[in-house]
Amino acid sequence: MRGVSIFALGFALLAPAAASGETLAGALARAYELNPTLNSARAGQRANDENVPRALSQFRPSVRTDAFLGVERRRSVQKSFEYDNGNRLEPLWVESIQNNRGGPPRSAVLSVEQPLFDGFRTKNSALAAQSNVHAGRERLRLIEQRLLFEAVSVYMNVSRDTAALRLQQNHVAVLEEQLRQTKERYAAGEITPTDIAQAEARLSAGRSQAAMARAELDASLARYAQVTGVEARRLAPGEPVDRLLPKTREAAERVALTEHPVVRAAQHDAEAADLDIRVIESDFLPSLSMVGKVYTESDIDGRGNRALGAQLLGKLSVPIYSGGGTSARLRQAKETAGQKKFDVDAARAELMALIRANWGGLQAAKAQIGAASAQIAAAERALAGVREEAKAGKRTTLEILNAQQELLGARLALVVAQRDRVVASYAVLAAMGRLSAQQLGLSVAAYDASAHFEAVKDSWGGIETPGGR
Repeated sequence: MRGVSIFALGFALLAPAAASGETLAGALARAYELNPTLNSARAGQRANDENVPRALSQFRPSVRTDAFLGVERRRSVQKSFEYDNGNRLEPLWVESIQNNRGGPPRSAVLSVEQPLFDGFRTKNSALAAQSNVHAGRERLRLIEQRLLFEAVSVYMNVSRDTAALRLQQNHVAVLEEQLRQTKERYAAGEITPTDIAQAEARLSAGRSQAAMARAELDASLARYAQVTGVEARRLAPGEPVDRLLPKTREAAERVALTEHPVVRAAQHDAEAADLDIRVIESDFLPSLSMVGKVYTESDIDGRGNRALGAQLLGKLSVPIYSGGGTSARLRQAKETAGQKKFDVDAARAELMALIRANWGGLQAAKAQIGAASAQIAAAERALAGVREEAKAGKRTTLEILNAQQELLGARLALVVAQRDRVVASYAVLAAMGRLSAQQLGLSVAAYDASAHFEAVKDSWGGIETPGGR
């Protein structure tokens, strides 16, 4: 029960609006559905899916037709000789112009080519494309995690800044009352004008701090609308997600190494890089295909003749030498594959550091809540004591003002600590790779990145997307 009361204390000022206000889960669901950055990433992944049917198309038949239509007119000059009594006279040049007899020359060809062997290029290209699709899904999951965490942060920032503004406004009201009492005591001859000046200075500072708190809240509200797509209204206090976290940091690390999208994406990238090597190796192998043609020709020779024919050919291509370019690409692909394997190790190391930092931040936030709560209790007792002693003339106005400022600082510290406590729990969940709509149980239809892939992976044609575009 003590933990619950401490948690509620930080945002007690928000309680009247919480009954019918927005919840953290509702804000996360809205961001998951409406955020344009996330929707853009989903569209990019759908485009990435199309690389698989593109790769498979390399081993499918290609059909094309070509038609030709033209005009032809021939002009010829012939050399002839005349004889007189057996004697050849000077040659004569005879010019003639001939038009096509059967009309304009025309032809049409229908050709079909079917690959039979391509050095396993298509197979490995398709597998590499699938690995890239899986890597893209993990990157999409990472973007989803970042968005949900950002939504948690902006939600808690608005809650924190709203509570901070109310505390600052209440503090200004207290300082105004303190100034009024100070003037009454001065009129009674109990204190000097210096006490009034001190109270006025502290009131001016309080009003300045309240104005700064308003500006910070406005900035948080703008960021909230950007992330969630709606304006923030009556936010209910956010709760940590300790129920989804393991008991120990070591357990969180084990989950992260197997489930975090950064590690999974790096592993799929390494798989794709290995397959890219095999794709380039196919350039050293022969390729075989069958080519069939059906053609018709009319008046190609200008004499009105027609022809109809068909061909069935086997096409064998054997690479011999490419100037060293293919070898360079192969060496480059091997180095890239080695780089991707190092990237997996780097991702794991980075993830371990992130888990430890976030786990430590969570423990620190828990401790800060208890410390801030104790600080508030002590500051309240101190302020009450200073006020009583001031009535007896044992404390000055400045000491009262300082005690009030210390109490305000303690209350603000609790608000900040409570915000950090909630955000830190989500940070650990994100570092584990489990910050998702499904894990949080959000009331929203989870986006299935595999549905589009299944719809297009074996496509043989069609220009309309599964979504109707």
